[in-house]
Amino acid sequence: MFSWPTNYDFCYTLAGVISREGIGLHSGEKTRVKISSYEKEGYYVSFRDKPNEIFKLSQELIGSTMLCTAVKLGGRNLYTIEHLLSAMAGCGLSYIHIEVDGKEIPLLDGSAIQWVREFEEVGIKKAPNPDDFFREISKSIIINKEDSVIAATPSEKTKIISTISFPYKAIGIQSFEIDLNPKSFVEMIAPARTFGFKDQFQELSELGLIKGGSLENALVCHNDKWVNPPLRFDNEPIRHKILDLIGDLALVGLPRAQILVYKGSHSLNALLASSLKN
Repeated sequence: MFSWPTNYDFCYTLAGVISREGIGLHSGEKTRVKISSYEKEGYYVSFRDKPNEIFKLSQELIGSTMLCTAVKLGGRNLYTIEHLLSAMAGCGLSYIHIEVDGKEIPLLDGSAIQWVREFEEVGIKKAPNPDDFFREISKSIIINKEDSVIAATPSEKTKIISTISFPYKAIGIQSFEIDLNPKSFVEMIAPARTFGFKDQFQELSELGLIKGGSLENALVCHNDKWVNPPLRFDNEPIRHKILDLIGDLALVGLPRAQILVYKGSHSLNALLASSLKN
């Protein structure tokens, strides 16, 4: 039985090669990825048609945070990277190469757990101690955007406390806190799926988004109920918000901090990541 570490004392990489294909959330197109270990720290991406052009993912490459996180690599964008990045950072993985055939990372079931199961299948191995996997902070950071707030205060460990508030009765106000480590991430965060709202589907479709969204890869809320129950957790939406946050912070390194978030979003997460980088 595979057992994930209960701390981030060591950094890991993959002991084998993963290949997955699936549908992209926004493009609706089939896309493929091959993931393997790499000799340098961080997360590196290349496209199958140009294998010698390898990009190290970084905060500066983020091009869009509208309903997903996209990075600009050379002359093209790569969309919806946050779930895979969350899976890797949450599990303590770095020194990774991702080869992409397409313009989006496959959504799979809308969570990070299928990536985690792939990691377990090929196994992990210790990697050199990284310089940038964690981000040390010496003072508190507070950022607000309209009525959303995110704050980070120095701590020896990474702890996340997050709250969301929606007018839909099926969600309402939810809060969750976690002392983050690979084991707690896999058990408490990774299975949480992305979610959306039935009354917004038409608008998003007209914008050319969520072409690959379905009841198989997203929870759909309609007023006081879920269209496609059951939920994996009673508070699955807030857990998924934390999943997204971990993925968005992976590009600068998980902060050794206590992070408090109210009404988080990809754009708010990106603002914190940029502040941590400076």
